Order: sequence, then structure tokens, then C-alpha cells
Amino acid sequence: MRLISYRSGRGDRAGILRDGGVIDAGDALGLEVATVRGLLTDDLLGPLADAGGAAVPLADVTFLPVIPNPEKIVCIGLNYREHAAEGRQEPPPVPTFFAKFRNSLVPDGAVVELPAASSKVDYEAEVAFVVGRTAREVSAADALDHIAGYTLLNDLSARDLQFQTPQWIPGKVFDGSAPCGPALVTADEVTAAPDGIGIALDLNGERMQEATTADLIFPIPELLAHLSRLMTLVPGDIVSTGTPAGVGGAREPRVWLQPGDELVVSSPELGSLRTTIARS
Repeated sequence: MRLISYRSGRGDRAGILRDGGVIDAGDALGLEVATVRGLLTDDLLGPLADAGGAAVPLADVTFLPVIPNPEKIVCIGLNYREHAAEGRQEPPPVPTFFAKFRNSLVPDGAVVELPAASSKVDYEAEVAFVVGRTAREVSAADALDHIAGYTLLNDLSARDLQFQTPQWIPGKVFDGSAPCGPALVTADEVTAAPDGIGIALDLNGERMQEATTADLIFPIPELLAHLSRLMTLVPGDIVSTGTPAGVGGAREPRVWLQPGDELVVSSPELGSLRTTIARS
């Protein structure tokens, strides 16, 4: 399935993308309302897979971030071998991670304003996984049982703010810095997962990044297992797994985002995530 969060005349809801429209998940299950996070928490993806109903045309809905209200947004840094190499850095011995917050999340098709405090905002195409079952002290061998599915995330990064301190978070948390979507593609539909998901980014029609998750230093099962030893992961948590080589800050000359830029993160398995850049 491909699950979305969306807004219609009935409020904010969860839906299934099917046949060019959206089937309301709550209606399909006989619930007054359903959210994607609620579906995961209540373990309702199985019953939902066979459910049907009338589809609302896509033109009549407004996309929201796939999980509008996650408890956690965890991002992994320096997790593609070629990206570490382009930054002249040794692969880290353990996963490097930082947090984003709910204000960062925007959906497919969003317009994101560049932060006034930065003049060096960069792009980072990423594959993210969404936790489907509570995970604490999980082994890598069992990790995939705790993943509901996958989506795309663009880890927009203000490099000048990011490197002002040893912690990267100052450059990672401006409003709209985590475009995410367009859908949560359930794990059973992503046959390439977890080590062959394609990821690419085009800036104004020019290909800037392209790789697969086969280049990850720490594969997805290892990431979930590692994080679950540090904290309890709960349904709806988003873990973004790192970006491949080709970021603007590693290019000569440097490429920083400008008002009017159009970004498309794409994946054969996960669809396309579009973002337009504006100046505040």
C-alpha cells in the first residue's frame, strides 16, 4: 500500500493512494477517523490492505507530511560511503545521528522559505523508514519486523549554521527543512528494500545525486538495532538514513539553494517528492 496523510473538507485524515485517487482509511475500516500514526499504533495495516471504498480525486485533497505528528525524527549523518569520501572524512565507527522537529516537516509540493539567518542552504536526498512496531533492544536480525515502510525525505541543511558548533542541529531545524513524502510505501511493496532502494535528486532539472541504499555504511537493519539500544522507538517515528554523494556544499563551485529553485527527490520504489524554494 501507499499511505498518505491528507486534508479535505472532513479534516486531517489518513488515506490509501489507489487508482489515481485517495480512499479514506477511516471509512475503509469503519472508523470515525484514522491517522497514519494511529493505524501503525493500532496495528491496522493488515486489515487495511484488503479494504476498499470510494476514491476521492487527488485534485480534491491537500497532501500533508506522511506522519504529521511523529514522536521522533531521527536523521543519520555521513552514512553513504561516497558522501563521506567527497567530504574527505573517514566512515564513522558508529552511526552519527541528530534530530529534527515537527516544524521541519512539510509535504510533497511544499514551498519552503530559506531561513534569513543562513546564506548557504543545501539539499540532501534521503530514504527514510517509518517505525511500525515498538522497538527496544532489537537485534539487526529482527529489525525489519519493526519497520512499517519507507518514504522520501529532503534533509535541507543550512551549512553555515550547521558547522558553527560541534552539534549539527542548528543548521537542520529551520521551518520546512524536512520535506517528506509523498507516501508511506509499506515494506511488503518495496521489494528492493532494504539494500537496493534507489534515490536521486534533481535541481532545476539537473541530476545532482544518484545512488542506492547498497552504498549505506550502516544498513537499515543495523540502524534500527543501534537506535533501539539508545532509546525506545515507537510507531510513527521517522528515521532518515543519510544522503549520497553530490551535495551542493561538496561541489566546486559550491551550489547553494536560491529562491525559485525546484527540487525533486525521486526513487523507482518510493515515487517523487517535489519542493520549491522561496525567500522569506
